[in-house]
Amino acid sequence: MNRIRHDGPLIIGGGLAGLSAALEAGPRPTLVVTPAPLLQACSSAWAQGGVAAALSAEDQPALHAADTASAGAGLVDPEAVRALTDDGRQTVEWLAALGAPFDRDADGGFAVSLEAAHSKARVARVGGDGAGRAILSALVASVRAAPHIEVWENGRLRALVQDATGRVRGAVIERDGRLVEVLAPAVVLATGGAGGLYARTTTPAALLGEGMALAWLAGAEILDPEFVQFHPTAIDVGVDPMPLATEALRGEGARLIDAHGDFLLGDAPDADLKARDIVARAVHQARAEGRGAYLDARAAVGAHFPDEFPAVFAACMHAGLDPRETPIPVAPGAHYHMGGIAAGLDGRTSLPGLFAVGECAATGVHGANRLASNSLLEAAAFGRRTGRAAGAEAGGEGRVVQAVVAPDLAPEALTALRVAMSDNVGVVRDAAGLTRALALMERLEQEARGALPVIAARLIAGAALERRESRGGHYRSDYPDTDADARHTRLSRAPVVAPAAVLAAE
Repeated sequence: MNRIRHDGPLIIGGGLAGLSAALEAGPRPTLVVTPAPLLQACSSAWAQGGVAAALSAEDQPALHAADTASAGAGLVDPEAVRALTDDGRQTVEWLAALGAPFDRDADGGFAVSLEAAHSKARVARVGGDGAGRAILSALVASVRAAPHIEVWENGRLRALVQDATGRVRGAVIERDGRLVEVLAPAVVLATGGAGGLYARTTTPAALLGEGMALAWLAGAEILDPEFVQFHPTAIDVGVDPMPLATEALRGEGARLIDAHGDFLLGDAPDADLKARDIVARAVHQARAEGRGAYLDARAAVGAHFPDEFPAVFAACMHAGLDPRETPIPVAPGAHYHMGGIAAGLDGRTSLPGLFAVGECAATGVHGANRLASNSLLEAAAFGRRTGRAAGAEAGGEGRVVQAVVAPDLAPEALTALRVAMSDNVGVVRDAAGLTRALALMERLEQEARGALPVIAARLIAGAALERRESRGGHYRSDYPDTDADARHTRLSRAPVVAPAAVLAAE
């Protein structure tokens, strides 16, 4: 395959985390590789809620940190949470300076909304439910104008390149059906989450955890992969991926009901604003019992729907449903992966030369359950930190090892995997279901050895089987209690370094 040398960070991923890193990596030459045009096929652009930060006079970063830790169910890293919440206002102001058109109050400050498990209104939104696309659009414009950044919008990550010591030296990228080996002093994985491994998901279906799988194959530590967040109000209208009904609707007073009109979580005004795992299980149970689950926004939003929540309104109308007059059918959908590649505040992983940021990374800020709208904050705040660190990384010398490109999974095999993940590794899990899912993955592995989606799915399901308790987004019906001592799952494998495959010196 062809080989090129790039004297700066190689960033894989064009979402908020990757582009934030690219902007901060300057003036070092930076190459951004994404498999689809910018603004397409990334979760950042689909985010509806906004950016959580202590922005009002009644709020403080310490309160934001406390809410984050409470949601994380004992597994958050206090230092990482402090860094994230302390960076909140500065990050929102940075995004605004780039052109992100946040909603403003009458005094010109950031308008903030309340979302579940937040003790204060602190979610900065754009146009009601359009934060992700608006914020990312501003970054895309800045990236295209930045002289130090080059973007490949048709490049797919196929393998990581290492030297004989295990240090990451670059990546194999597929462009127009051809493979090219890009050597770089730093590789930043900003490849997004793993929602596409599930048949019922709110994320782009192309997000299959492949960055996590490649990092694991290279020998990087994987942290807490079993923790997957399921959004309780994915719109259930037979669309893949499922459209999302933002949590902000419940913040405005929309209620979850069953087919009989009874409240799913009780009649208290804030009953539907519990942590997402609790709400998701209530929706799951109502559906499993045949009662159905619906989000009723008729009284809370009503005629204001087109102006206040245009994205949700458009999705409903496209499905032939008018949310001003009819409750919205909902179901839990795989929404966010709290686990992933273990990474520090500046994106450094356990492998020299490899950085990870955004949803593919596990920095310790989400623990067992992500607090709503913390993900965009993390992507931008830690993306900036990661870009600066990767931009300062020295190349060094090393002899690279032949990289092995994994086979693709056949479409019918991927469909079977996605169904098995939703049915057995979803909102409610047990040993029997997890074992069935792992048995399917074993068969798929025999058919396509080394297929990255299967590896990613096995990391999630295998860790879920081993965690014999319920905590945060991980609920075991056969182990419903939470252990007194919170423990992390840490997975790694020794990289396979074959001396016979060492190639020319860098």
